[in-house]
Order: sequence, then structure tokens, then C-alpha cells
Amino acid sequence: MIIFFVVGLLLGAMTVVFALQNVEVITVSFFSWDLTGSLALILLVAVTSGVLIAVLLLLPEFVGSHFRYKNVLKENKKLTEDLERQKQLTLFAKHVPPTQEDLAKIEHGAIVHTSLE
Repeated sequence: MIIFFVVGLLLGAMTVVFALQNVEVITVSFFSWDLTGSLALILLVAVTSGVLIAVLLLLPEFVGSHFRYKNVLKENKKLTEDLERQKQLTLFAKHVPPTQEDLAKIEHGAIVHTSLE
């Protein structure tokens, strides 16, 4: 956590030095708009708008990936439970032929590791 603080301080210091060294007033024309301000401010606005546009373009993919990840976790949990039931059934069947009641219990997850030796 302290590393983020140090990196943030360094970036902040570099930004202040950049702004102090680039105080020239410039005019930027974009279609019919004219924007006048310091070079540092104009560059800051341009970079910030670029980052914002990139984040907005990537946001749908991030959201979709999050939902796919949650679905995979649910499916993994279900498959793990199914595998555990199959292991119990196999272990149980090796020692004692199961009755219909036993099979129903296993299907509902009621039988947990039992000592069958």
C-alpha cells in the first residue's frame, strides 16, 4: 500500500514540475471551438479526455467478464458438488450394494464420508 502512496507522490511532483515549466498560453482550435489556456492545462485536458474515452470503451467488456466469471464460479461449485456425490456413491457401492433409500440420500447430499471398512 505504501508503494502506491510513493508512486502517487512522484507522479504528483512530476505533474507540478511539468505545469510550472509549461506556462505558455496557447490556443487550440477544434472545429469551430477555440480553447485558450496554458500548455500544461490543455495537455492535461487532452490526456484526461483520452483516458475517459478509453475507460468508457472498455467498460462493457469489463462488466461482461465479471458476469461470466460469476457464472463460471457457480458452475464450478455445482460440478464440485456433483463430483463429491459421485465419489460418495462409488465408495459406498464398493462395500455395500446401495438401496434405493441410500441412493436418494446420496443424490440429496445427505450422506457424508462414512467409515465403511
